Amino acid sequence: MRTNINQIVGFVFIMLTFITASTAMPDRPQEEEKSIPVLQNPMSVQYLRKNLRKSQPRLVLNSRTEKNLRKKIKTDPVVRNMYKAIQLNAREVMNAPYLERNIIGRRLLGTSREMLFRINMLGMVYRIDKDPEVLGRINNEVISVCKFSDWNPSHFLDVAEMSMAVAFALDWTAGDLPASTIDLARKAIIEKGIKPSWPASGKNPGWSHGTNNWNQVCNGGMIAASIAIAEVDPELASRTIHRALDGIPHSLVEYGPDGVYPEGSTYWAYGTTFSVVTAAMCESAFGTDFGHLEYPAFKESAIFRSLSNAPSGWYYNFADCGDRRRENGDVTLAWFAVKTGNKTFFERARFLRPADQMGKLRRLDGAGLVWLAQYEETGEVKVPTEWKGEGANPVVFFTGGENDSHDYYFGGKGGRGMVNHGNMDGGSFIFELNGVRWVIDPGNQSYHALEKTGFDLWGRCQDCQRWILLTKNNYGHSTITINDELHRTEGLVTLSDFKAGDRPEATFDMSATLGESVSGASRKFVKDSPTSLVIEDHIELSDDTKLITWQLMTQADVEITDGGALLKQDGKLLKLENLSHAGLSISIVSLYPAPLELDRQIEGLKRLEIRIPAWTVEGGRCNIKVRLSEV
Repeated sequence: MRTNINQIVGFVFIMLTFITASTAMPDRPQEEEKSIPVLQNPMSVQYLRKNLRKSQPRLVLNSRTEKNLRKKIKTDPVVRNMYKAIQLNAREVMNAPYLERNIIGRRLLGTSREMLFRINMLGMVYRIDKDPEVLGRINNEVISVCKFSDWNPSHFLDVAEMSMAVAFALDWTAGDLPASTIDLARKAIIEKGIKPSWPASGKNPGWSHGTNNWNQVCNGGMIAASIAIAEVDPELASRTIHRALDGIPHSLVEYGPDGVYPEGSTYWAYGTTFSVVTAAMCESAFGTDFGHLEYPAFKESAIFRSLSNAPSGWYYNFADCGDRRRENGDVTLAWFAVKTGNKTFFERARFLRPADQMGKLRRLDGAGLVWLAQYEETGEVKVPTEWKGEGANPVVFFTGGENDSHDYYFGGKGGRGMVNHGNMDGGSFIFELNGVRWVIDPGNQSYHALEKTGFDLWGRCQDCQRWILLTKNNYGHSTITINDELHRTEGLVTLSDFKAGDRPEATFDMSATLGESVSGASRKFVKDSPTSLVIEDHIELSDDTKLITWQLMTQADVEITDGGALLKQDGKLLKLENLSHAGLSISIVSLYPAPLELDRQIEGLKRLEIRIPAWTVEGGRCNIKVRLSEV
């Protein structure tokens, strides 16, 4: 590796004092308080007593939606099939050992999530079948977790998901649990759930008005908990719901202006699922979602999620995103289908997979069954084949559409390392053709595996340890690097131009992330044919510019050719043409094994480079043009 990287890498061997880190990184610095759209927030003790549905269930389910669900289980093949899968999952839970307070690293989150899954499966089956054996299992599950010493408030996601789980258990059993269990659960929700959400200082906790997924998950969990204990302590319940409705917009505003979720597609699933469940709970309990659905750009985020699903089955896995989607249908996306009537968001074929092949369902799929039953198709609005979304992490997509025989798929992005779960990947891209992902993003890696070594994964300063990892720094992404230096973590790569049509184009301004090492820089992506992509870089040199490196990350086998390279993968070929610097040979840097033991090991990973010394550039401007095309 290069000299300045070696200097940084050396720090990995220094064991740091374990710092408080979270599943989501702290919110980015706010230069100034900005005005944001708000949710309706009439919540008070008086409003709660007047408007909260008196009968149970009232969390996602109520008497009206339950009647509809029972009908659809009999008449709708999608709902019937999903319920069958839930029954199979519930059967598995019935034979599993009870949960224990198992802290992994600093998290109880795995246990909390398992409890939420179990109650979604068992609770929905009990709601429909009223099996006393299932009720007994729910009772024992609730007693088990409510006797934990605490729900790990130092990592509040754990508390939020556990609180929601116990709230669902109380609500969906609707008074059928023993009185002693109901009393135990309510006390646990108050003492181990809601009260720890109120710091002794009297101030709001950081997550309550934060900009990331913690806001959505924790506020949603506290709303569920508050509804569950509203009759016991209406003052605490109303105060907590009021805080949540006041704080949630600080996360929803991040979808703006076009629907891009800055933390990537799998975190869209996490944060948005809890926002959707929160909206559904508010609707079922109060008769209103308080403005969730109509919040600016929230509905549009369904387009972002749809476009993030590549033909290969991979996500466009930028930021701390997982690699591949599951084969089952997406109930969160289906909620948007319910609200818009757009069948594009309703993955019917995936919901109709044989129930015994669906495996373990997602932990909120029980709740999701309720809105699957509410779906009525009113039309179809196709997802666009070229789309741009601006905001904190701008993204563009070019696709060939649903009937494209070549499965053309391109995703490119701007952004900066300071974004929640962000990487130094401004200007990077992924590219698929004919079912092969030729240009990859290295994706995410295990948080716990890093944190247990004392690694500071969550700091985002320019010299922070996060950036020595290949998955996080620019050396592991298909972008431009200057002088072998890290990108500027605060430098925002913006989308400066976008043109739709038969020959779509998108241009990103990379000047800020490349810093003083250049006078200016831009990167243009052009879909110049149904089977090719052109990447054009325009770089204005400064006195500090010494070396320009063009990078492409791939797992393909590579053969260097005159004027470019030939990529081979899965029995298929892709041609790389160096149209601007045909005389410069492409270098191959093997990254398997990766440079650091702590790096993610990706089989066959390599970086293709075009290295251009500044002294060879005439006129102070360097134009790089590369074309990727079908052979």
